[in-house]
Amino acid sequence: MFKNAIAYITRKRLKSLVILLIVFTMSTMSLVGLSIKTAAEKASKETFKNITNSFALQINRKTNPGTPRGAGNLKGQDIEKIAKVSGVEGYTKRMNGVADLVDHDIIKTESTSVGQDEERAKNFARTVLITGVNDSTKEDKFIAESFKLVSGRHIKNDDKNTVLIHEDLAKKNGLKLGDKLKIKSNLFDADNEKQANETVTVTIVGIFSGKNKAPATYTQELYENNLISDLHTTAKLYGATKETAIYQDATFFVNGNTGLDKVIGDAKKLPIDWDMYEITKGANNFPSLQKSISGVYATAGKLLFGGLIFSGGILTLVLFLWLNARRKEIGILMSLGKSKLDIIGQFAIELVLISALGFAGSFLIADHAGKQVASGIVKQVTTSISKGLEREAATSKMTGGAEADGFNKTITELDITIGAEDIFFVIISGSIVILLAMLISSSSILKKHPKELLSEIA
Repeated sequence: MFKNAIAYITRKRLKSLVILLIVFTMSTMSLVGLSIKTAAEKASKETFKNITNSFALQINRKTNPGTPRGAGNLKGQDIEKIAKVSGVEGYTKRMNGVADLVDHDIIKTESTSVGQDEERAKNFARTVLITGVNDSTKEDKFIAESFKLVSGRHIKNDDKNTVLIHEDLAKKNGLKLGDKLKIKSNLFDADNEKQANETVTVTIVGIFSGKNKAPATYTQELYENNLISDLHTTAKLYGATKETAIYQDATFFVNGNTGLDKVIGDAKKLPIDWDMYEITKGANNFPSLQKSISGVYATAGKLLFGGLIFSGGILTLVLFLWLNARRKEIGILMSLGKSKLDIIGQFAIELVLISALGFAGSFLIADHAGKQVASGIVKQVTTSISKGLEREAATSKMTGGAEADGFNKTITELDITIGAEDIFFVIISGSIVILLAMLISSSSILKKHPKELLSEIA
């Protein structure tokens, strides 16, 4: 049978080539689709590793307007209560504030200076936004990749009098890692209700980069004028301690073995004024990222299964025509006493040999093809989401802050690799499709008797 299969393949080169191309296309589409799905899953895990199994405690804007300036007013004791809930393995908390640079200047632009009244310009001439955190690696701006650390280190829980500054602010003022920077309370800040007048000398431990993607209304909204500090520093600027201070929000990280919904449910049972707060699942703070990953995943799924189904249908049709043209051969073989199993066996060997070449060819180009297709899919999905966000932004009050960029964050690239598991899956699934196509296409012919087949030819 093997020699007969080889002979037929080499004799019917065009027909063999058509089948080879179908199998090649099916295998390539499947591999590309599967590799993109795998890459999307990997990207999702990597991107959401700090937020997937987490939830955020925020003020409920419907019932709680926050501080006079509109910042969050979470109580530290409420944060500590939730931190003790079973399943919570860690948390971060943010303290939002403003401060003045004592001996240095902020970054100013024409767009943020236009329309500012003289009094405000004078009172906030050297004012920066400062965010106190106990772990800056998990700070929203860094998770959203609005900010990226370019040198130095992040803020740690036990830090005091430390700060991260923007590279452009550092350059403007001739500052570098290890330098001291004096910052002081702003007496005109609406949130400085205690009228604290503290000056804190901080050490620059890290420098970050980042550019506003949306227009900034005020000079302080420019990323260049953002500082990230430890909680001790921010609290002191307002005449408070970490214990007595109020917080912008807090994010709690849940043990992977514990259900997120259960932990949230347990947290809501605590004696906390829940009319003032609301809980949001961490991933919900990055809706565009979720949409982009799910969009890529869905498109890859269509490519994978669509390739198998479409190619299977085409292959069935081609094989039907292929076998139909071999009625005389089949009739003669059956007349000579060849069993239907032997005949199917020969057809199977022919398909295996042709398919092996098709699979091998697809394995050689799938990696390159996958990268190209993935790039196109990501671009298409991102463009679609961006258009939707533009429409939403037109009716929202979202400014140029990093939170807005977090909302707008999408997946930008995929790491495409063809693994042994992908190849194995495609071979198995492709072989099943080929087998089904062969059985479907041959069933009507093999049901007939040799005399019927030979008479039809005559």
